Amino acid sequence: MEMMSLKEELAGNSYPGRGIVIGKSADGRYAVTAYFIMGRSENSRNRVFVEDGEGIRTQAFDPSKLTDPSLIIYAPVRVLGNKTIVTNGDQTDTIYELMDKQQTFEQALRTREFEPDAPNYTPRISGILHIESGKFNYAMSILKSNHGNPESCNRYTFAYENPAQGEAHFIHTYMGDGNPLPSFEGEPKLVGIDGDIDSFTNLLWENLNEENKVSLFVRYIDIETGAYETRIVNKNL
Repeated sequence: MEMMSLKEELAGNSYPGRGIVIGKSADGRYAVTAYFIMGRSENSRNRVFVEDGEGIRTQAFDPSKLTDPSLIIYAPVRVLGNKTIVTNGDQTDTIYELMDKQQTFEQALRTREFEPDAPNYTPRISGILHIESGKFNYAMSILKSNHGNPESCNRYTFAYENPAQGEAHFIHTYMGDGNPLPSFEGEPKLVGIDGDIDSFTNLLWENLNEENKVSLFVRYIDIETGAYETRIVNKNL
């Protein structure tokens, strides 16, 4: 698979929706993950990321303008031991709870499907990072309708063992703007990853569409020690 420029992928798509990036820093020291949200409606744009324990949650920026919390208020990131879970919905909790009961990432997601937001049927995208004894691997998943048919759920899981330095994978909910919104297609995109946490955060935030971007989370986890640094950027301050 040809490596793509993450900067160009973001700058060239006005509405990728919600996106997850997971990979290894160029120096090989860190497991890296990022999650962003975008919005077209006032309800979707009325959000911020806030820290919640070792993870984060979404929160209404102006509670008086919150009309429907069902698909926009959730915990995108939770930590279960040496595993970091990143998703675009409340399936974060499903993965956390079922993996805590010794089920696998894939088994947990078998209990869920795409979002019930007709006519878009937004895909549920999920990722998990596993760091143990100085080793790092990760997996990504997408649950999507069968070409817009809500009677059929297509499930895809992609696993990456011992990822190469400076490589990451990027998955997002939509191919671009539209009505209905076209679901992501194909494998997660192979993208390059470079720089420290601040330069990577800036690259992501600066290249997300100015009108539609809402919030961004970035975390660098030291593969040897498990210690991590986090950055959160919210358009609503």
